[in-house]
Amino acid sequence: MVQGQEHGQSNISTLDASGKAIRVEQLWQEFISDPSQWWDNRFIKKNPKYPDFEHKTTHEGLWIEGGMNPLWVKAKVATMALGKIQSGGGLRSQLREPLGNGWNVSILCKEGRLKEALHMVEQNVQAPINTYACLLKGCIRRKALGEGKRVHALIIRRGLGSNIILGNTLVNMYAKCGSVLDARQVFDSMHEHNIFSWTTIISAYADHGQSEEAINLFQQMQQTGIPPNKVTFVVVLKVCARILALEQGKQLHLDIIKSGFESDVIVGSTLVDMYAKCGRIEDARQVFNNMRERDVVSWTAIIAGYAHHGPGKEALDLYKQLKQEGLQPDIVTYVVLLKACTSNSDLEHGKQLHLDIIKSGFESDVTVGSTLVDMYAKCGHIEDAHQVFNNMDEHNTVSWTAIIAGYAQHGLGKKALDLYKQMKQEGVLPDIVTFVVLLKACASIAALDQGKQVHSDIIKSGFESDVIIGNTLVDMYAKCGCIEDAHQMFKDMRERDVVSWNVMIAGCAQHGLGKEALDLYKQMKQEGVQPDIVTYAILLKACATIAALEQGKQLHLDIMRSGFESDVIVGNTLVDMYAKCGCIKDARQVFNSMHERDVVSWSAMIAGYAEHGLGKEALDLYEQMKQNGVQPNNVTYVLLLKACASIVALKQGKQLHLDIIKSGFGSDVIVGSTLVDMYAKCGCIEHAREVFNNMHDRNVVSWNAKISGFAQHGLGKEALDLNKQMKQEGVQPDIVTYVVLLKACASIAALEQGKQLHMDIIKSDFDSDVIVGNTLIDMYAKCGCIEDACQVFNNMQKRDVVSWNAMIAGYAQQGLGKEAFTLLKQMQREGIKPDEVTYLSVLSACSHSGLVDKGRHLFDSMYKDHGVIPTMDHYACMVDLLGRAGCLADAEDFVRKMPVQPNALVLRTLLAAARNHGHVEIGRRAFDCVVKLEPENAAPYVLLSNIYAAAGQRDDVAQIRREMNDAGLKAMPEGS
Repeated sequence: MVQGQEHGQSNISTLDASGKAIRVEQLWQEFISDPSQWWDNRFIKKNPKYPDFEHKTTHEGLWIEGGMNPLWVKAKVATMALGKIQSGGGLRSQLREPLGNGWNVSILCKEGRLKEALHMVEQNVQAPINTYACLLKGCIRRKALGEGKRVHALIIRRGLGSNIILGNTLVNMYAKCGSVLDARQVFDSMHEHNIFSWTTIISAYADHGQSEEAINLFQQMQQTGIPPNKVTFVVVLKVCARILALEQGKQLHLDIIKSGFESDVIVGSTLVDMYAKCGRIEDARQVFNNMRERDVVSWTAIIAGYAHHGPGKEALDLYKQLKQEGLQPDIVTYVVLLKACTSNSDLEHGKQLHLDIIKSGFESDVTVGSTLVDMYAKCGHIEDAHQVFNNMDEHNTVSWTAIIAGYAQHGLGKKALDLYKQMKQEGVLPDIVTFVVLLKACASIAALDQGKQVHSDIIKSGFESDVIIGNTLVDMYAKCGCIEDAHQMFKDMRERDVVSWNVMIAGCAQHGLGKEALDLYKQMKQEGVQPDIVTYAILLKACATIAALEQGKQLHLDIMRSGFESDVIVGNTLVDMYAKCGCIKDARQVFNSMHERDVVSWSAMIAGYAEHGLGKEALDLYEQMKQNGVQPNNVTYVLLLKACASIVALKQGKQLHLDIIKSGFGSDVIVGSTLVDMYAKCGCIEHAREVFNNMHDRNVVSWNAKISGFAQHGLGKEALDLNKQMKQEGVQPDIVTYVVLLKACASIAALEQGKQLHMDIIKSDFDSDVIVGNTLIDMYAKCGCIEDACQVFNNMQKRDVVSWNAMIAGYAQQGLGKEAFTLLKQMQREGIKPDEVTYLSVLSACSHSGLVDKGRHLFDSMYKDHGVIPTMDHYACMVDLLGRAGCLADAEDFVRKMPVQPNALVLRTLLAAARNHGHVEIGRRAFDCVVKLEPENAAPYVLLSNIYAAAGQRDDVAQIRREMNDAGLKAMPEGS
């Protein structure tokens, strides 16, 4: 179409606004050079949509008031008209008389009555060529491929196939109706090609995303000797920009200079755009600076370049210059600038642009409004985004998607889904982007039912086969916990790309199915899909989760073969994998070999040391990190504080506290909570209290840290009081809070408070959590309510080995050995494999119940029948069992026959048993062994002294005191 009207030559409708402007100028030049080839309709047309001048052959139209006209048109035409009329041969004489079939066909086509128009031409064998062109343009407007093919057949039957104008229009018709192959077939069958033929077919391939072929055709055109015009250059430059073909773009630039088109404002603007999109912002700026004439399109192109590839501030500075030069920004300019503010989270400039948009009268534009909604939402002001949305006169799919996405990105998935319902009620149809946003909203809040409903809507809309939709559906089902549905969706996808495999592998990894994730990786490679960086990062995390070291090492080899080893993200994930698999040396080797390290790299290595109890190494690495000029982030500080807590490094923890304040992270709620925890675990409960009280923002994690600190220091009552204060401040306890509080109750036998907590847990719907259930059992048992502990155990919907251990330990504490044994048998029947703790609890129950034979049998069967290797705690428990039963000789014999060297705990237990039964010889032998292992411990001296005293051996008591004094140990009180 020309000048926004419904007329125009075949190749013109392939062009965008800039290309149309060029063509309009060419047509006016043709009109000026030979007016006799044009009809003057000014005095007979009844509809302003009809052209003022119409080409007799091509049927192209020109309007004197056309918006794309060059500035000189009106004056020139007025002069020509006067001159011609005065000479007697004016344009008036070129009027068509009478209005024939061609004009009637044109009217029918404009009204969309293609079949009637086609029937009229089929009945008229003498129809002029422009009539067929008119029909084809009508087909283009209606995307009527079937009718277009009928016109093509009619052209061939009437021997008009060799006409170049009709050939060009046929190529354009097929391209615009979506059949590039037919367009190419027509082009190849044409006897001759002109610049319009080549530009039309190049545009066809460009419009259909076949950029390489578009460039190939351009090169073929040059080889035939046909010089490109401005439109051709503009089309091919846009192709280069789309596929980032910088070298071809540079060559085009040279061709443009040789052709003399460099000074053309449209060509110059497109050159700016090409260089900017190819990432060469300096070259784009140079072209822009060299342009003799610049319009708003030129400015918008360079602003967009800086917005996407350069400093956002430069884009905003250019906007100021644009206004200073007296140019009025258009809608595209504002959209580009708003997107720049969005990407830089620059709310201040975004608000200023909003004011300028209001002054310019563009606020009612739906595209501008949608971009404003998006800008406010992504800058964190969802209320302002919604206000803009509500003030919009018109909402389309884009604006609805923008506001839905805004709420989804802010974790307000329910509100996003409510807006979707409203969108449907208003009759606005969602597109692929809308559905993707909705599925992500469902995934973020685990809204499975709503996700299934969105899936149903996707099927109805015909988008299910889209690969992006398929990928997001897989992700949604996986994040909603339905890994089977995710896998079924994955298998049903007709087309899968690397992202499809990544989301499926990630789904398995997130559900602890590391083996299945690695199996998918093998299948992926078998199907010829090349993993990318994301794939390897996900797989390495899966290996870390299940401690699959061998598979992790194999992945490392694959990464090296793929050339991704130098990628910093891959390197960071490798460090993390090796560390979590227990290979801290391999993790450090990868870390040391990394060419580039960011704060995540250093944090991953620090985390590795901290998690392996190597707090000193973690702190040393922190010093090295600072020496390398890398600034820690909040995650780094949290890891370092945990390292200090693990090794009770109070001095280093205090220094870290100072560094945190200097770095500006003192107000960070996570850092603050970890500081509270560090001070508490280092025994500085007052420092922990002070940090907590100074926190501006406190969440449930902060309260948990403080409550836990008090509980760990035996301040159970204070911990329970903090729970009341926490709720008064409107902070709701979570699972961790309840677990800590229940342990506090257990430590001080606060049964009534424990029962109240149990009620609160039920009200909060946390009673089904297995960890909470386990802690409730432990609390009731330690408070002496074994029946309540048993009831909690029996009511648990899901039990793990810790649940069974807690219940068995409860029986042991109450001396209920038979019940402990019965529960052990039940545990084994239900397929739960006892672990070290289980056997320790049952042995303890036997010890307290005097079940010597059962205890002996259980200890013997631990390794023989169940493969559980006894620890020193188990050996000590057996000594205690035999000692309590008075079998001192058996206990000593048991220690003597241990397959490993007994530690101090085992020997002290034997010494205590000898003290309880007054066995001097065994006591003395146990004492001699234990003091070799613990020379600075006074307890063995006290125990042996008590044995001597009970036996009336006062001289030996005095000797023990002398030995204590000689060893530098604190003397015992008299009479001990």
